This record gives sequence, structure tokens and C-alpha cells, in this order.
Amino acid sequence: MPDAASPSLAITLRVMSIVLFTFIGYLNIGVPLAVLPGFVHTTLGYGAVLAGLVISVQYLATLVSRPFASKVIDNLGCKKAVIYGLLGCAASGLFMLLAALLQQWPAWSLGCLFIGRVALGIAESLVGSGSIGWAIGQLGAAHTARVISWNGIASYGALAIGAPLGVVLAEHMGVWSIGLSILLVSGAGLALAWRRVGAPIVAGERLPFIHVLGRVFPHGMGLALGGIGFGSIATFITLYFGSKQWPNPALCLSLFGGCFIVARLLFGNMINRLGGFRVAMVCRVSKPLACCCCG
Repeated sequence: MPDAASPSLAITLRVMSIVLFTFIGYLNIGVPLAVLPGFVHTTLGYGAVLAGLVISVQYLATLVSRPFASKVIDNLGCKKAVIYGLLGCAASGLFMLLAALLQQWPAWSLGCLFIGRVALGIAESLVGSGSIGWAIGQLGAAHTARVISWNGIASYGALAIGAPLGVVLAEHMGVWSIGLSILLVSGAGLALAWRRVGAPIVAGERLPFIHVLGRVFPHGMGLALGGIGFGSIATFITLYFGSKQWPNPALCLSLFGGCFIVARLLFGNMINRLGGFRVAMVCRVSKPLACCCCG
């Protein structure tokens, strides 16, 4: 038994050492997540729609920048993509810091926030895709499911930790400390990524992005529709708690991320055993049932 478990543990540790960069990238996403809506709505004095737009523009930038991220990965390698992504995270931290310093001029502060969120969205494309490709490139396609599973754990784990951490920083030091923390975390990630050996660049004919999009669109739309709930929670939960005068809205994001991690650890091998379609269908059926129970 130890002989069989040891190689599996070694592979898992190698995967974790690479998806660590996903954790760093999503920690930078999670830290301001519960603070920004309140900052835009209460401190800067803008409406809830604009507060939601500040959050969602990051995800729009992630979507639009996917072709760019894929070109970087194909031509320059996954390691370069991760490094560029961490530089984008650092840029977002700088603009977050500027937004906090310029809060007496709401329009300038809001402009800095939008620029920083766009930079963070592009960074998410580069870091998330680059880390997955980096791990698969080093370990082989046979471990794709394990890589994707641990990459998901890293991303949602970072959100679970980052959301309450950002609230603590904002309450005790001010919003400027969130921008500074993003800069420091991104710098640490860059130092780690720079020293690691990159995955080999796979040579071969590249399909145009529009052709790739056409092939994955039906499956991707299923994933996108499944993510609407999280997007709504992440964007408006802080404002909703504030309207009800409830404390600790960031704990909702932490609970969501924690449940995601537990589900991945308990059922991460289900895709290999039952197939991705069956697992996806069970998840799609369970979501509306959960919403009905909450209602």
C-alpha cells in the first residue's frame, strides 16, 4: 500500500507546487472582492449597478482576453503566461492603491478601479490557464483531471481566504492596504515562478481561436450558466448584507469556497469513474434544488 500511495502523493505535491500560482492569482482576486462593492457604493457614493459593474468588468476582461492568453501559452510557454499574469496582478494592486488614495475625487478613483479590474481580468486568464497548462505539460495528459481538480481547489480556496482577509485589512488599515497586499503577494509569486522550470512548448499546427471556441462552446456554456449563481453572490452579497445590517458578509464567500474544496476532495475522482457528462448533469440538477431549499 505505501508503494502505491507514494507515487500518487508525489504527483499530487508536484501538481500543488504549480497550482500554487493559481492560488496566488485568485488570492489577489479574493482580497478586494468583499470590499469593493461597499467602497464604490458607500465611500465613493455611486449606485449599486455601478458597484456591480466594477466587479463584473474583471470577468468580462477575462473572457475577452482568452485568445490573447492562449497565444501567449502556445508561443511563449505556460511559465511566461503565469509571469505575465502575476505582473498584471501587481498592476491591479497598484491601481487599487491609487483608487484608495484618490477617494476624495470619486471619478478618478473609480477610473483607477476600472483600469485595475481590467488588468486583473487579463491576469486571471494568464495565470489560471498558464498554471493548468504548466502542470499538465510537466506531468502528462494522464493527470489532467487531477490537475484541474487541484487547480479548482487552489482558486476557490484562495477566494475563501482572501475575502475575509480583505475585510480585515480594510477595517483595520484602510482600503489602501488591499492594494499594497496585492503588490506584495504578486511580487512573492513572481519570485517563485521565476526560479521554476517551465513546461516544454508543444509544437504543431494551431487551430484558429474561433474554431476552438466552436468546439467547446456547448460545454463552456454549461459551465458559464452554472457560474451565474457565484457571480451574483460575489457581486452583491456585501451590499445585501449591508442593507440588512448583517455582519460578516465575507464569510458567505468563505463558506462557498470551503464547500467547493470539500466537494472536490470527496468527489474529485467521480469524473474518472462516471464521466464528465454524468457528473455535470447531477450538479446542474442539484443547484436549483438547493436554491429552492434556501428560498
